[in-house]
Amino acid sequence: MSAPISLKEKVGYGFGDMASSMFWKLFGMYLLFFYTDVMKLDAAAIGTMFLITRVWDTLFDPFVGIITDRTQSRWGKFRPYLLMMALPFAIAGTLTFYTPSFAGGGRLVYAYVTYSLMMMIYSLINVPYASLLGVISNDGRERNTLASFRMSFAFAGSFMALGLLEPLVQYFTPYGLSAAWVFAVSIIAVICLLLFLLCFAWVKERVQPIQQQSGRLKDDFADLLHNKPWWILLGAGIAALIFNSIRDGATVYYFKYYITQNQAFNVAGIPFTYSTLYLLTGQLANIIGVILASPVANRLGKKRTYLLAMVLATTGSCCFYFLQKEQLTGIFVLQALISTCAGIIFPLLWSMYADIADYSEWKTGRRATGLVFSSSSMSQKFGWTIGGALTGWLLGVFNFQADTTLDTTAQTGIISMLSLIPAIGSLLSVVFIAAYPLSENKMNEISRELDIRRKTTATSQHAETGTFTGA
Repeated sequence: MSAPISLKEKVGYGFGDMASSMFWKLFGMYLLFFYTDVMKLDAAAIGTMFLITRVWDTLFDPFVGIITDRTQSRWGKFRPYLLMMALPFAIAGTLTFYTPSFAGGGRLVYAYVTYSLMMMIYSLINVPYASLLGVISNDGRERNTLASFRMSFAFAGSFMALGLLEPLVQYFTPYGLSAAWVFAVSIIAVICLLLFLLCFAWVKERVQPIQQQSGRLKDDFADLLHNKPWWILLGAGIAALIFNSIRDGATVYYFKYYITQNQAFNVAGIPFTYSTLYLLTGQLANIIGVILASPVANRLGKKRTYLLAMVLATTGSCCFYFLQKEQLTGIFVLQALISTCAGIIFPLLWSMYADIADYSEWKTGRRATGLVFSSSSMSQKFGWTIGGALTGWLLGVFNFQADTTLDTTAQTGIISMLSLIPAIGSLLSVVFIAAYPLSENKMNEISRELDIRRKTTATSQHAETGTFTGA
């Protein structure tokens, strides 16, 4: 087993997902709203754009994984990408929230180009970052802790981004609405840049493959396609992201067009809305869930913990449908419950992917950490793709029109998008994870055997080197 990981390195690892999640959450919560209510683009057209651009981006992830598995540098396989892509990440993220002075069709093309570019850069930094979990340590409990640090900082980053965005937009609004969004997002982008650089500086790669990766891509893909636990986790991850992305994408619409009385209070002349408070409540609850994930999973097991959390999330989502707009306390309580459950499952998913990388190496003798983790990113983005496209399309089906008073059908549809519709995704995730076969005992056996193989290989290589030198 690897030596214990220092607190500084755990924090550094958390900084990486803190940076990623700041933009991921802005995309999930605000990008569709930005396109419809600021750029004045059609919701259904944006739903189609999300489908087209995200499908390409999803397919791009495995290629990033393949490239990183074959990267050799003095910084390791995955860390160099944190250094190289941090600045492009910040610039592309800011440009995504810029409104050009084009006609409607030109703005839609701009949205296609900038969003596609941003998500490709996101893959080039996030897939290597995620893969680090498989090479920082090979200890299962240490990975649970690292995954919990990662997700805690991820939700803290989301909390920061959501807490900053609307107040910053309001602060810069005197310069024009379009400029306000660019100024607000650029401040968040600079924070992301610094966090990625700290992650690069503080994290180390320790777990080395038993044999160096060959150039046979068909072997890598064949290993992955014959990996049953990977397929199960892929389905569970996609379903969970559909659940999350539809809820996220509908939130701002829910408060603007259903609750309508959105302003809660002012701080130093800056208004804070109920939608911001709702989103921040969700992020705090996510963090609580992440903190609970490791101790509960270490006691009950990852699979049982995941199942319990998602059953509760499904139940809470169904109950949410029956709340009236005046029942703000109930709305916030259920948001906290559902978000706590969501916070529990995501570090477990990442820890399970690290286990699958070990399982694949144990079964085949080849390690493809980047490819396995790129598949986890792929499932995340594919679920987000389906959820994002469905959000735009459903708004079109429910006859949503920006900046108008919505009829009962549209309001009921938006309510369903925070309750019954995402509950289908969480229920599907339960069905998938119920079939997951890698228990804690099984993974402990695999980890011990891989340690023996590495030591045997290292001893053999040392002996060969010594014999050659003596000759």
